[in-house]
Amino acid sequence: MELSATTILVTFAGVFLICFMKGAFGGGFAIVGIPLLSLVMDPVTAGGLLAPLFIAMDLFGLRYWKPSTWSKPDLVLLVPGLVAGIGAGYLLFTVLDHRAIAILMAAITLAFVGLWLLRGGEVVVRPRSSTKAVAAGVASGITTMVAHSGGPPLAMYLLTLGLGKQVYAGTTSMFFTVGNLIKAVPWLALARPQGNVWILMAICLLAIPSGVWLGWRLHARLDQRQMYKACYGLLVITAVKLLWDGVSGYLG
Repeated sequence: MELSATTILVTFAGVFLICFMKGAFGGGFAIVGIPLLSLVMDPVTAGGLLAPLFIAMDLFGLRYWKPSTWSKPDLVLLVPGLVAGIGAGYLLFTVLDHRAIAILMAAITLAFVGLWLLRGGEVVVRPRSSTKAVAAGVASGITTMVAHSGGPPLAMYLLTLGLGKQVYAGTTSMFFTVGNLIKAVPWLALARPQGNVWILMAICLLAIPSGVWLGWRLHARLDQRQMYKACYGLLVITAVKLLWDGVSGYLG
């Protein structure tokens, strides 16, 4: 990959946007920044570039999303499914039809948001369910491994629990901290970054402190209702991006 000024600026902007989302919502919406990276590199190279950067973002994010912001009962239910999902995603990476997975996840996500809109934008709080939590963890693990898009399955579970905005973001942050640590090794094995990719990775590390901090500042300004509305809005953006990736893959 050529290390041009355009490649550096576009990649830096994409990583900064992902960091901002990490600071504002705890993670899970990395796919919002990935379209920028796709302008200057292929998806596998982007995955290898982001895998170590996700870990750096997560570790820096723990400065804001401390253990007091984690919903530990939910993490106990979610994380085993996440680990299993990442393992399954790695094993199936070369045989899965990524386009079909993207379309299916987009359809499920849009249906979830559609139901929320039919309820007038009100969140219906449901009791914690171990079955739904494990299913959300597995689905998130598979989609985060395959396409760095593990946010929707997790959000569809957590948004129905009525968690406080800090607990929602902190739980999401810790969930993806575990996930990104686990998937870094298989992603590096699949992508095998070399030369300029490592240099670009080092440059993008500079985006992490300011990106996460600015996102956290936005989080502090949002009240509970605004936070949840923003999350549902981001689910729509994520779903549309997944749908576009899937459909354009078939058409192209």
